[in-house]
Amino acid sequence: MWAEFKHTLRRMRWQICGWPFGIILYVLLMVFFYPNMAEMGEMLDQYLAMFPEAMLAFFKNISAINTPLGYLDVYFFSYMHLIIGILAISGGANLLVGDEEKGLLDLVLAQPVSRTGLFCGRLLALFTALAIILLTGWLSWAIPAERVSLNLTWAQLLRPFISLFAVLVLFAALALFFSLLLPAVRLANMLTGALLVGNYLLMGLSNLNDKLQQVLKYTPLNYYQGGAAVEGLNGSWLFGLLAAAVLITGVAWVLFLRRDIRVGGERSWTLSALRLPSRAKSS
Repeated sequence: MWAEFKHTLRRMRWQICGWPFGIILYVLLMVFFYPNMAEMGEMLDQYLAMFPEAMLAFFKNISAINTPLGYLDVYFFSYMHLIIGILAISGGANLLVGDEEKGLLDLVLAQPVSRTGLFCGRLLALFTALAIILLTGWLSWAIPAERVSLNLTWAQLLRPFISLFAVLVLFAALALFFSLLLPAVRLANMLTGALLVGNYLLMGLSNLNDKLQQVLKYTPLNYYQGGAAVEGLNGSWLFGLLAAAVLITGVAWVLFLRRDIRVGGERSWTLSALRLPSRAKSS
């Protein structure tokens, strides 16, 4: 298990280096821009008044953009689950089946390693990589926070990242599950990505149409706090996201244990029940 853990981290070394670098640059730009935003005061209110009401409702906290909580939510946490979600979904979908399609997984399993050890080692490495990326994002906000009068403690800034991590883990587990269920990794990527983006759009549209709230409560992002977690984590929401991730991961583990590993290439959907019996060859 630990050999697979270290091997997977080495394979993800460029993502572990590249993603934090981009996030650090973006966060530092946003952090040092905050004093200018906070000083705009009434000018900002007049500027926002020119936007359509539907747009202001879709982006819920945009009216509070000159406050620390609103600024964090609008400029980072309102869409960072989509951006880092690309890595989480791709990593989950390719975690096992990616090597299977390349014809490598059967060679790995030919070695003295159990399927459970392989599954747990790779999954733990993916979650560790996501945690490292979020840790650098948190430090990028926390270290200069006092200098720019953001007026938030390190602990307050950490809470939204915990909520974000839970959402990323859930969608990574979902991508892993779909990769073992669908014929190809690309389909698992497309379906999980569509669910994430669709959930994001539903969140915004539910601010315009109250009837959508009934549907929204069955979606993961309804329990993602974003920047609002600065004021305190909702323990039941966080536990629910993590419990759903554990459940989906458990089902994926069972599917992997029962899976017939193919040599390479994609699968295809077969309708064996609809196949016509072959005609007997005439003698």
